[in-house]
Amino acid sequence: MQRREFLAGAVSATMMGAVGGVDEPGAETARGVDGAAGEKSETAADTAAGRLRPMAVGLMIQPPNGAEAAFARVHDLGMTNCFLSLDGYLGKFTSALAQELGGLLEKYGLVATAAEVVRPEPLVWDFLRGPSTIGLVPRATREARMDALKQTSDFAALLKIDRVQTHCGFIPEDPADPLYEEAVLAIREVAQHCAGNGQMFLMETGQETPTTMARAIKDVDQPNLGVGLDTANLILYGKANPVDAVDIIGPHVRSIHAKDGRWPTDPMKLGEEVLIGTGLVDFEKVFTKLHRLGYTGAVTIERETSGPQQIADVRDEKVYLERVLAKVMG
Repeated sequence: MQRREFLAGAVSATMMGAVGGVDEPGAETARGVDGAAGEKSETAADTAAGRLRPMAVGLMIQPPNGAEAAFARVHDLGMTNCFLSLDGYLGKFTSALAQELGGLLEKYGLVATAAEVVRPEPLVWDFLRGPSTIGLVPRATREARMDALKQTSDFAALLKIDRVQTHCGFIPEDPADPLYEEAVLAIREVAQHCAGNGQMFLMETGQETPTTMARAIKDVDQPNLGVGLDTANLILYGKANPVDAVDIIGPHVRSIHAKDGRWPTDPMKLGEEVLIGTGLVDFEKVFTKLHRLGYTGAVTIERETSGPQQIADVRDEKVYLERVLAKVMG
């Protein structure tokens, strides 16, 4: 049996009676198996949004690099939620893996708020090869990436994760560019697949201007398509100030990567990601605007360092963000 057929069957078995779309935040229905026990969720209120306080600070983790250690780290940092980067599991999605990860989420009392993949490679995160290697825009990797996202959606459904996120790439600003229409069609197809699993499909900010992203959302015309706002990426790619970007795409934001950075000074390379509070992101203004728009989802820390320094940085960033959020939310 092919992997896709297996997962599709598993999702179908666990999502009998599921609706085909997702409403506004707070109205999503949890589906799939309940951790290692494989029990169906009890009520619609038992969702990620319902089990977390508004704008709860969480952490982006990579379970393929050591699942138990990753979930334990989130718990030990005093967080209630995590955003799953699952690229390392591509080609290995099974119901047994879903049971394993579900069991770990239950063990450490965590909510998985979203699942993301960006592979298969090649992926070059710069201004030279980035346009031809990142996201759903490049023709050479588009079908493979769409397939990877559909697999991720099916797998995430087993874990009751109702958001799937990716970088869609350097979407052309010129809507007459053939690649623009091709990207719109690709995004629509993936969004429709996610809708079948009761999920939002989120476009992560970075490679495109906020205006281009807003245009693509309108042209894709799927109610479950939204934005994963990465506060630093807009700066790192030289596309926008995140405070201003919220004026354009704020109503579509369904997840947040809290990250800080500085503008690119080398036209070949992205800007520098830095410790939250030391870069150019005005988190108080960003969060204030999103709070007024009714955003209640998680605020996920993504720190692009590793080892003990990453843990130390995340501890400091959590304190910083929670202080800002307490002020914003009164």
